Amino acid sequence: MNYTRHDLIQTNATMNQMRNAIYHLARFMKKNGVKKIEKRLRRMGTNMAATMFNYWKPIDIVDISNIKDVIMTIYQKILNSTVQIELNEDTRLITIKDYKCALCKYKYDDLDISGCEILIALIAEYINLISKNSPSGSSITVEPLSVLESKSYGDQLCSIQLKYKLRG
Repeated sequence: MNYTRHDLIQTNATMNQMRNAIYHLARFMKKNGVKKIEKRLRRMGTNMAATMFNYWKPIDIVDISNIKDVIMTIYQKILNSTVQIELNEDTRLITIKDYKCALCKYKYDDLDISGCEILIALIAEYINLISKNSPSGSSITVEPLSVLESKSYGDQLCSIQLKYKLRG
């Protein structure tokens, strides 16, 4: 069967295969002395968002009033996951907590990298693409900050943090 990218967006992928591939890739890179694995995983997330955005856009405008809903929709559609989102308007930080992260189900003693590195970049890039392509000019951009907790580190949940900026 030949599937187009549009066809693939409409299907449910087996997350076990994706998760295993990420950690096998990380092990391969580590074994071969590849530096900045975190940066490479984030670039994967950015590239994934750019590709997926061509085939699926959850909304036309993202701003401070709907950013939580947009993030929840992206997680639900792409990862089939429900997340908790905390928005701190004083520090302009967004914290996303996922108790059933599709990419970080197990603790990996031999790695110090998390599959959430892909997700943090994917979410940020998706929001930035929506803003950039908004017909009326969305007023928010997002920068990935850090993975705070990860099941792949042995934590009880995965938690990532983004920083947002309001434009205009």
